[in-house]
Amino acid sequence: MERCPWCGTDPLYTAYHDTEWGVPCHDERTLFEFLVLEGAQAGLSWITILRKRENYRRAFDNFDVSKIARYGEADLARLLGDTGIVRNRLKIAASIGNARATLELHENGGSLDQLLWQFVDGRPRINRWRTLAEVPALTSEAEALSKELKRCGFRFIGPTVIYAHMQATGMVNDHLVSCPRHAELGG
Repeated sequence: MERCPWCGTDPLYTAYHDTEWGVPCHDERTLFEFLVLEGAQAGLSWITILRKRENYRRAFDNFDVSKIARYGEADLARLLGDTGIVRNRLKIAASIGNARATLELHENGGSLDQLLWQFVDGRPRINRWRTLAEVPALTSEAEALSKELKRCGFRFIGPTVIYAHMQATGMVNDHLVSCPRHAELGG
């Protein structure tokens, strides 16, 4: 059995595949981290974002939404000048706005975890893909979740970004059936 071919042989990428991608996650901070990273990745390769991940953690106060939600113009300028992250004004502003939207969820008695996982009835969807060509870029659940996130004030969370988030955080098991991780994660 071989791991999913999308991660190639880069040690950072294979470690991510082997230990993190597709593992069900219910931790608020990690779920928010992946929203930021998946949004930053739009139009770029995931390995580019993985290589910048520690820089993102540093620049965004380890993804503490209560801190990020208070960011102002000086913080936006600081982030736009940080060569360790993707310096895209729209993506950075969306990350700050998404922290505020997450905080609003918390203030209203909800959580990012509850909001996200309700779209898969609280448990991972186990897919049985045999080839990468079968794996969709988005699903109807991702489209519905994207629409709900937008309604809650989130941005830069289109259905393709959200489906990548669902894959990363284990809401769906999209490891190929030939990959050992598929069975390890309940496939």
